[in-house]
Amino acid sequence: MKHTRIVVSRYGGPDELRVVEEERPAPKAGEARVRVLAAGVALPDVMAREGIHPETPRTPFTPGWDLVGVVDGLGAGTFGIEPGQIVAAMPIHGAYAEFVCLSQRELVPVPSGLDAAEAVSLVLNYITAYQMMHHSAEVKRGQRVLIHGAAGGVGTALLQLGRLAGLEMYGTCSSSGAAAVREMGGVPIDYKHQDFVKEIHRLTGDGVDAVFDPIGGSHLWHSRKALRRGGKVVGYGLISSIRGRGLASGRPGRRQRFRGSAIFGLYIAGGRLLPGRKRIVPYSIQTLKRLRPELFRQDLIALLDLLQQGKIKPVIAHRLPLAEARRAQELLGQGGVIGKIVLSCSGTPDE
Repeated sequence: MKHTRIVVSRYGGPDELRVVEEERPAPKAGEARVRVLAAGVALPDVMAREGIHPETPRTPFTPGWDLVGVVDGLGAGTFGIEPGQIVAAMPIHGAYAEFVCLSQRELVPVPSGLDAAEAVSLVLNYITAYQMMHHSAEVKRGQRVLIHGAAGGVGTALLQLGRLAGLEMYGTCSSSGAAAVREMGGVPIDYKHQDFVKEIHRLTGDGVDAVFDPIGGSHLWHSRKALRRGGKVVGYGLISSIRGRGLASGRPGRRQRFRGSAIFGLYIAGGRLLPGRKRIVPYSIQTLKRLRPELFRQDLIALLDLLQQGKIKPVIAHRLPLAEARRAQELLGQGGVIGKIVLSCSGTPDE
């Protein structure tokens, strides 16, 4: 039987996302075939399409870091999961498809009754937020944090989890995202019209205990100026490597793929050597998952439990059909998206 998936045949702009129809994949030994219910759309997908993310596969490839779906079939020797079971996974690429085959080790059971779009938001965005907050920054109740891109997918996750942790929160965003940031317990700072360092010191006096920075480059060092003594900047992205001319610019190739990482390393070293005990620390969800897969599973299960209890509520910006993956990435690339964009293989798009 046929199924649909999205393919990037060469690095470049959104036009490089192609809808193809082909035979459904067959699970190999130790694998399960999953019928995808929801696939997340994230900046790493855009960066992979442009060929500049460290995890970029060789072309042709199917994008998609995170998914929630239903087990459709089992390969030989696969055990511990059953057909019909709802599962989540972070394959890093391959999720933009109706069916995908994954190792049983990659699959985490999802409680029944959860909205697939909300559940898939946990896999990349909320685990990133949770691990940065509790494993990297090691926040404590009552501490202050600054969240860059606070209205985005990871930003809204940080706000919701920070409220649960009892943090005092500040978030940079555009004016259109200010109401959402305020509603989730943060103090919005308009990054287009305000210097966030000056504003943080005006509001707090001596600064914040942690900054969560997905922008990278020289922005990390500017974020460090917002810290109080002993604070940490947790850097988790290199948006600056593609933001200069727009995420949707369609620039081809593997441009300066490692330049941002090298600069990151210099700032980490500088943060350790200079006085004030203000450190810059890196976070990589895929690296931590490879080093400590059980921690990834444990944290996802904890987040699914919070979702089931109604203690967190992912913000879904758009639900679009799989065939509109190009539009989804264009929307994300234009900026201003509040929450998470999700591709659905069932249901109807929102307008």
